[in-house]
Amino acid sequence: MKSLKYLNKYLWKYKWLFLTGIIFTIVSNYFGVKMPIYVKETVDELMGSQGLNTFNDALLLSLKVGGIYLGLSLLKGFFLFLMRQTIIIMSRHIEFDLKNEIFTHYQSLDAGFYKKNAVGDLMNRISEDVGLVRMYLGPGIMYSINLIVLSTMIIVQMIQISPVLTFYVLLPLPIMSFLIYQVSTQMNKLSKKTQEEQSKLSSIAQETFSGIRVMKTYLATDTRNALFSEAADNYKNRSMKLVVVNALFLPTMLFLIGASTLIAIYLGGLMSYKNEISLGGIVAFIFFVNNLTWPFASIGWVTSIVQRAAASQQRINEFLSVEAEIKNHNENPFIYKGDLNFKNVSFTYKNTGIQALKNISFTLLKGKTLAIVGLTGSGKTSILELITRQFDCDTGEITIDGESLKSINLNDYRKQVAVVPQDVFLFSDSIANNITFGVSNELKLEEIEQFAKLAHVHHNIIEFPDKYDTLLGERGVNLSGGQKQRISIARALIRKPKLLLLDDCLSAVDTETEEIILKNLHSERSGNSTVIVSHRISTIRHADYILYLEKGEITEQGTHEQLLGINGKYAEMFHKQLENK
Repeated sequence: MKSLKYLNKYLWKYKWLFLTGIIFTIVSNYFGVKMPIYVKETVDELMGSQGLNTFNDALLLSLKVGGIYLGLSLLKGFFLFLMRQTIIIMSRHIEFDLKNEIFTHYQSLDAGFYKKNAVGDLMNRISEDVGLVRMYLGPGIMYSINLIVLSTMIIVQMIQISPVLTFYVLLPLPIMSFLIYQVSTQMNKLSKKTQEEQSKLSSIAQETFSGIRVMKTYLATDTRNALFSEAADNYKNRSMKLVVVNALFLPTMLFLIGASTLIAIYLGGLMSYKNEISLGGIVAFIFFVNNLTWPFASIGWVTSIVQRAAASQQRINEFLSVEAEIKNHNENPFIYKGDLNFKNVSFTYKNTGIQALKNISFTLLKGKTLAIVGLTGSGKTSILELITRQFDCDTGEITIDGESLKSINLNDYRKQVAVVPQDVFLFSDSIANNITFGVSNELKLEEIEQFAKLAHVHHNIIEFPDKYDTLLGERGVNLSGGQKQRISIARALIRKPKLLLLDDCLSAVDTETEEIILKNLHSERSGNSTVIVSHRISTIRHADYILYLEKGEITEQGTHEQLLGINGKYAEMFHKQLENK
């Protein structure tokens, strides 16, 4: 239950709905308890009178008793409806707020968090886990309050009729509480393990659907089916163990409630014979015991809800307690002028322990183009991740216009930087909205077209039937690789960034298209800084300065002509690519 304390702030936020729901619960149960009392009084009245003399007397009594009983039932049902409308609606409001809080927190976390956690697990916590928490906030709390209110009212009425019979009738209930206490710990453990297996199942499914084209290409569906089936079996086995524990509750509850009913009839009959209780009192006791059947039988179900919610909230709290390692510590406005400097920068990925960069030093001046080239795994993308401060370097310093990157307003800085990543990501939205993604002001179609032309993709877009309103599939599945890259370039250019980072984003286009885009970039971005990462020499040969990386270190640097003159690894790469044309 400790993990569920986190939700108290939401219960306080919606305290009026909560309190109103409690009032409706009290009123509803008041009318419910009055029904057996009325039956008692009617039976006692009949037993104390001379009986019914005529058919009309019987008819009138039946109409009177039935009408009052029906009226009490309607009043109970009406306030029961209001109780559900307040408490269940409260739980839906909290579910909405909690999902938004988790989603907002996810977005505030840095790239390191997403390298350590599977997307399927993240999705499961914001969907399945929050859903289980809502069950606690809605039905769990509602039935718990109903049990407390109804039990209190009924026990008070029972004591007023016969304290002795009340004692014996309620005797099985502590046994019920003991059983619940014994099982709850085991249920909590099973609930947590069940949710962990659910997360694994979601992760496998999400990864499979995202990579479905690769799956089909490599005919790996059978292998993936086996993996999913194994995970599904594990989830089923965990769930079945939890079901077995839950299944024991209801029969046990009903047996104990049945025992209470037998006690009421047997002992009540003996006491009635001694004139210690009226026949109407026995009838009322039977009604009261039956009215307690569902509230007490629901203890097992509510306990299961609470335990599963506690396990889910604990999983949610694990992520909500994670703090971003990359934080913005400066809210002062920052205007980027264009200079960038790396001084003896080294960086190691914490999740793998791989040292990506070693003593990297270079300077990028305003309006210049820096190119980075090297073999796969040499650390090129890592430099871009450090420039955008997705990670912080281990040693050394990165400065922007002479100020430490860690000390400037990170939000303002990132607004003036645009990145075209190696792994292009497009949203399931229109092409126009994908291009304008991240732009705060509304743009006219003519402006969007202008930047699409700079990225040399406009002529492809207008060939679609819906042109810029064309809806893309997940991750832009209905576009070619080159089209996705060029739309991503248009998205970056439309921000008019002072620093543009291109991470091997022209690999899927032909050399002719590449040349057109580079010329457009050169003319459009005059006076602004650019960093280009590429495997192709043709992409970077016109850069003002080139770095050649090897195993995280700069082994060669200079202009294209200077590097060819060195006749090292860069020149070797250039001649190989020249031969392959």
